[in-house]
Amino acid sequence: MSRIDESMEFIPVRIAVLTVSDTRSLDDDRSGQTLVDRIERAGHSVADRKIIRDERGEIAAQLRLWAGDPEIDVVISTGGTGLTGRDVTVEAHRDVYEKEIEAFSIVFTLISMEKIGTSAVQSRATGGVAQGTYLFALPGSPGACKDAWDGILEKQFDYRHRPCNFVEIMPRLDEHLRRK
Repeated sequence: MSRIDESMEFIPVRIAVLTVSDTRSLDDDRSGQTLVDRIERAGHSVADRKIIRDERGEIAAQLRLWAGDPEIDVVISTGGTGLTGRDVTVEAHRDVYEKEIEAFSIVFTLISMEKIGTSAVQSRATGGVAQGTYLFALPGSPGACKDAWDGILEKQFDYRHRPCNFVEIMPRLDEHLRRK
């Protein structure tokens, strides 16, 4: 079973938060603020925060920019993961991924099922890696952001989490780029 090994030192990571919305501003971005609050409470730092329109090319460009920034370890986006015509965040993420973390969406769906039942099938939450940076796309509701952070991401971004975590393999995410 998973656990926190208190004998190990906590290693904070730098996380950028991207809200995808045609209508939100920083003043009323409850989902983005939910993530910021949880990230900081866990001991990590918010490296950057932006709101961007539901435009696939713009989202992918911002993801690439942050993935290429050595001061950012993780990008978490919220919004645009649904089924409507304007929901293009998942496609933008997949345009950028070098590797997809398929199990992220599965575990997120299992957690969501406990809260919202079969409505969980309407979410297309996803995760992946690009340029040595973790990228995650979450639904645009504060509840979904809480579920993803509390149920998955908080543990995986704690270096002390056992049996394994995302932080311990972070230095190896871009090893294929360093090969000669």
